Amino acid sequence: MARTARTARTVARVIVDALAELGVRQVFGVVGDALNPLTDAIRTTEGVEWVGCRHEEVAAFAASAQSQLTGQLAVCMGTVGPGSVHLLNGLYDAAKSRTPVLAIAGQVPLAELGSDYFQEVDNDALFSDVAVFRATVTSPEQLPLLLETAVRNALGRRGVAVLSVPGDIGDQELPADRPARFSLTSPVTRPEQGAVQSAAALLGQAERVTLLVGRGARDVREPVLALADRLAAPMVLTLKAKEGYEGDNPFQVGQTGLIGNPAAASALDDADTLLLLGTDFPYRDWYPEGRTVIQVDTEPAHIGRRVPVTIGLVGDVGCTVRDLLAELSASPPPAEGSASPPPAERDRGHLEKAVKRFASWREGQARLAAPAHDEGLAGRVRSALDNREHGIRPESLAAAIDRHAADDAVFTSDTGMATVWLSRFVEMRGRRRLLGSYNLGSMANAMPHALGAQFLDRDRQVVAFCGDGGLSMLLGDLMTLRTYDLPTTLVVFDNRRLGMVKLEQEQSGLPEFGTVLDNPDFAAVATAMGLTGVRVTDPADLDDAVRTALATPGPVLLDVLTNPDEIAVPAKPTVEQGWGFAVAKFKEIIRSHGETSARD
Repeated sequence: MARTARTARTVARVIVDALAELGVRQVFGVVGDALNPLTDAIRTTEGVEWVGCRHEEVAAFAASAQSQLTGQLAVCMGTVGPGSVHLLNGLYDAAKSRTPVLAIAGQVPLAELGSDYFQEVDNDALFSDVAVFRATVTSPEQLPLLLETAVRNALGRRGVAVLSVPGDIGDQELPADRPARFSLTSPVTRPEQGAVQSAAALLGQAERVTLLVGRGARDVREPVLALADRLAAPMVLTLKAKEGYEGDNPFQVGQTGLIGNPAAASALDDADTLLLLGTDFPYRDWYPEGRTVIQVDTEPAHIGRRVPVTIGLVGDVGCTVRDLLAELSASPPPAEGSASPPPAERDRGHLEKAVKRFASWREGQARLAAPAHDEGLAGRVRSALDNREHGIRPESLAAAIDRHAADDAVFTSDTGMATVWLSRFVEMRGRRRLLGSYNLGSMANAMPHALGAQFLDRDRQVVAFCGDGGLSMLLGDLMTLRTYDLPTTLVVFDNRRLGMVKLEQEQSGLPEFGTVLDNPDFAAVATAMGLTGVRVTDPADLDDAVRTALATPGPVLLDVLTNPDEIAVPAKPTVEQGWGFAVAKFKEIIRSHGETSARD
């Protein structure tokens, strides 16, 4: 534990020394009066760095990113009233991602609590929904026990803990000098053996099994691949499972849902049995009906809440998969006349069909993303319909980043179309990592997530897929990247639109409304702030610009003007969606013609 020149064991000193003991390297926040004792303790503590952000939401997102990448506790701070309120969105991101974050919130002096004092907010009520634990320090005697309780709840329950510290408490001395202790081990649970045997029997009898693999299975890749091989099962991935299961995986067929592909959708539809591993994939419409469903999850509350489940196995995914493999290997051959063949002879047609269809879809996507696509006959025809101004295809931008980014890069993405292009064109091969607000679905997360990730390792490439709408929300924290000289690359998919909302409106038959963004030249803004700003408007310049941006030292913002009318076709496009889109486009043309006539 880092020691300092100060000998007084104040509330602030005990908290900060404990953070150092826990291995916390950065604390993100905005300074303020109630936090002064805490930030001063950080100032005099070796190994713990204060990162001053321009907005507390950025601080909370950055802490969430660090916790998700390391699995360890991360810390943010916000001062009295508005400062604490600003933490909320980033803390919800952490809570929905089930990752441990400690938020220290300033509070008005003790004597003023409940008096509607200047900036007073009831923090315990404010954080009641987002936090697994919340408390206000009202006496130095409560430490270190109250801090230990907060940290154990955050780590043990994989969530957010909030500790409020009134402005007149932080510099008070403790009556006894006892260091905080955080001994905590993570339990490993496994389902009841009879349930495992029943599940294995169903899997052994099934003719066509498909796996739906989620974040909860990310750290047990090899047993899951062995199970897919044993069952001859295609593997559909959730977005959060891309990180662990792409690259050298002969079973994976990509994602389903609105960002997915037809191969993944058909792999689910064609199956008679679905095995859900560590996923709470929320979109009910994308689960086929009438299938045998086996679900493995550590949380009992997750079992069956998205799709009716035949057998629920509550336990660690790794242990459960290994138990299933053991049972399947020990299973006797089926009775004579049974529809299910012996294990060694399981038909692989279902797997081969899905994998072949996925490969065909990827080839088609690669053609769409090719730099010279619009120059060919098919490209010229397509451009006449959806890219009359010959803007840069967002597919081409995402594919170029995939080509030139390092195999250990950390990628973050804003919610919306930036995530669609990342999911389809960036492969999580090698040691690549992936972060996004994939449970909360917040805008503006990509840049602050990247900021938190970059602080963990300044030598590792960090690339943020930023929507122009998302980046605009928290634009001020470009200065934080500059202040700390973080070598982060921000790639702005600058389509001058809230693209996902535009697509949702048009698929519903509504004309685009309220989605147009009057953007600045983001590269010029970045340059004015002291970053390297690069703007790309010509498709011919794209590949070199991406390569150069990723190789440039220091923070870089690459502003790429992309086609605003690009369409991301969902995995299972419906007639209603196609008709709605056609109607919307007709309305937009009529409206545009009317506006032109009025101007004339």
